Amino acid sequence: MLKQKLIRITTVPISLDKLIEGQLAFMKAYYEVIAVSSRGKTLEKVGVKEGVQVVPIEMTRKITPFQDLKSVWELYQFLKNEKPQIVHTHTPKAGIVGMLASYLARVPNRLHTVAGLPLLEAKGIKRKILNFVEKLTYSCATKVYPNSHGLENIILHNKFINKQKLKVIANGSSNGIDTAYFNPDLFSEEKKQILKDSLKIQKEDFVFIFVGRIVGDKGIHELIRAFSKLSKENKQIKLLLVGSFEDELDPVHEKTKKCINNHDQIIHVGFQNDVRLYFAISNALVFPSYREGFPNVVMQAGAMGLPSIVSNINGCNEIIKEGINGVVIPVKNSQAIYTAMCELIENKEYCRQLEENARAIIVNNYEQKVVWQALLEEYKSLEKNV
Repeated sequence: MLKQKLIRITTVPISLDKLIEGQLAFMKAYYEVIAVSSRGKTLEKVGVKEGVQVVPIEMTRKITPFQDLKSVWELYQFLKNEKPQIVHTHTPKAGIVGMLASYLARVPNRLHTVAGLPLLEAKGIKRKILNFVEKLTYSCATKVYPNSHGLENIILHNKFINKQKLKVIANGSSNGIDTAYFNPDLFSEEKKQILKDSLKIQKEDFVFIFVGRIVGDKGIHELIRAFSKLSKENKQIKLLLVGSFEDELDPVHEKTKKCINNHDQIIHVGFQNDVRLYFAISNALVFPSYREGFPNVVMQAGAMGLPSIVSNINGCNEIIKEGINGVVIPVKNSQAIYTAMCELIENKEYCRQLEENARAIIVNNYEQKVVWQALLEEYKSLEKNV
């Protein structure tokens, strides 16, 4: 029997590789899967790793109307030729380009996952433009999947769409978490010690870790201020930053960057393909982001047995329960970060209790294959309605 075509689209190929890793290969058993994103070696790598066809169509992450129209036209022509049953987009630019092109090509099932809303931090004319684009994306879609219940509420509050078009898959998350892969038992004490030695982390050090883009929206300014204050009082702590600066899109303040590069208790290792060993040598995640959909980093840290300090935003406050597997703090509040870090260092029994609960909560609620199966069932139910 001929399989129906499923086309998955992201703006840049790193999103295919990281946001929905493994999902394309899983869906390949049920659909003819094609992945579309901007060209590059990462896109080719995704094709090989997932065993699916990949098609390059250039898209930008910035507001570029002429390039965006060109992308819509190229994608429209491609979809008219392929005649897919389902087009499913992720990330904001792929959303508007993919949903508009799919609508024009009369694709029966036009699906968009919302994994965060950058517009929430925008102001003035930029906010109005982004609001319009979001509404247009949703109006062209047949279904919209916020990847957290908090995000669903924000979408409804802003009147971007009616509730009938919205659905949160499983318990939230775009891809769930492979808890067999993110498992602290995979790493020996010897392996951990080798990495600690290379980073000059001492046995008595309490290591806070941040994983993500080193940008303002992730709360990096507040984190560095809080840690700088704490480090003056405690020399047996380290802050491990795993992620890259984004100087073009969202550069951090020069003062923050200088502190990251010069502080002897801050270790910046840049982007890492495999973050597990870095989690394994750490004691707690600090993730004071301003906005998220359903953050993979918080699930990964939990699966690796770490308690988390997270900001009180959608996604984060659904994964982390105050006093059970972590600490939930106000957004954009360096004093709150400082207080939470102090508490984990000073109250060892409290920290140990959070650690004990961390992995079980992720395993019980966000196992990857449960999320994949729920999405597959959603796809199959939509096919019947066409």
